[in-house]
Order: sequence, then C-alpha cells, then structure tokens
Amino acid sequence: MPVNIGAALLHATGVSVMTYGYLHLPDMVANIRMSEMKGGHFQFLTIQGLLLAWITMALGLGCDLSASGLLKRIKRTILMIALPISIVISTIYWNLLLFMPHMILMSDPETTTPTSSSEVPLPERIPIEVDLALHAAPAITMFIDFYFLERRYSKRASRWGSIVLAGLAGAWYSWWVERCASYNGFFPYPFLTENPYPIRVIIYCVATSFAAVSFMVLNALHP
Repeated sequence: MPVNIGAALLHATGVSVMTYGYLHLPDMVANIRMSEMKGGHFQFLTIQGLLLAWITMALGLGCDLSASGLLKRIKRTILMIALPISIVISTIYWNLLLFMPHMILMSDPETTTPTSSSEVPLPERIPIEVDLALHAAPAITMFIDFYFLERRYSKRASRWGSIVLAGLAGAWYSWWVERCASYNGFFPYPFLTENPYPIRVIIYCVATSFAAVSFMVLNALHP
C-alpha cells in the first residue's frame, strides 16, 4: 500500500512535538510539587487535551502505515472531540495569557497572600518552545489534519456527535477538576479558583458549548 508521505510526516511531527511538550512539563508549579497534588498534571485541561490530540495523531500515523478501516473510524471519532477541546484550550489560554496572565498562570499561594511587602513575584512562565508544544501544536496539527486529510462529517454526525461528545467531556472535566480542588484547596487555573461555584458552572457550560459549536462551524466550512 502506498504511503502518503505528507500525511505521515504531519502525524509523526505532531506526535513528536506533543511528546516533547509532555516530557518537559515542570515537576513543580507555583512552588508546589505536582506529584503531591491530587490529579498531578492531569488536573489541567491542557494535559487531557494533549493526550487526546496525541492519540489522534498516533492513530493517524497508524492509518498512514496500514489500511485498517477500524483505526480510521476510531481516529475520526476521537478527532471529533480532540479538535474542539484543543480549540477551547488554545482560545482560552492565549487570550488570557496576553490580556490577563494572572487568571491563567498559577502563583505560589504563599506569595499571593497579602503581606507588608508591595512586591509580589509574577507567575512563572514555562519555556516558549514547551508552551507552543502544549498550547498551540495540538490545535494546529489537528486543524491541518481535518481540513487537508479528512473528509467532512455528515450534518447529523457533526451536530449530534459534537453535542454528545462535548457534553460528556465537559461533564467529566468539571467533575474531575472540582474533585481535585476539594483535595488541593485550589484549582489549577486561577480563573476557577477566584470564582464561586455558580460562576464556575457557567464557565464549564460556556466552554462545553463553545467546543460543540466550534466543531460544527469547522465542519460546515470544510471544503
């Protein structure tokens, strides 16, 4: 079976870049060792989205090297939720990072407590190459994969599939991050920590709706 070199290169690059990002995650965030926190790195939506994107790219590479119809169907199903989640992550992360970094970057709880000092250290940034691997590469690679290598989904699959999958993903993450926060005493994202439960529910619902709608729009615009 002839191999689509361009597709294989895209998928292999995506897997490699995302693996690089994951392997270079910091052991400590805001002076807190991640291994000591409930959920560790996987309390971050970024890392859960990264895992889904990595699986999508790995399955894509498997499809490039084989003629498995089963792999193709599994890949297309996961892509339907991995792509919109990556869009939600990139949209929220980069906008908050540019305009309200204190709402997306964790700070040391000890240094953010009001003291007599007027100097509060800024939240630490991860290296830009790791930042891009985590918060840009998943959305970019899957966007290219969807528009140039995949056929569009049917209207029925796009509408109901995206709603169901986004709803399940949103329900899972909202439950998981709330559970982790009940142990850790704070959320992985300051914009959740600083808001009461009713507002957090609205945030979860808006993010879930945005994921579903973004996939429907991308599918509708697919040539």
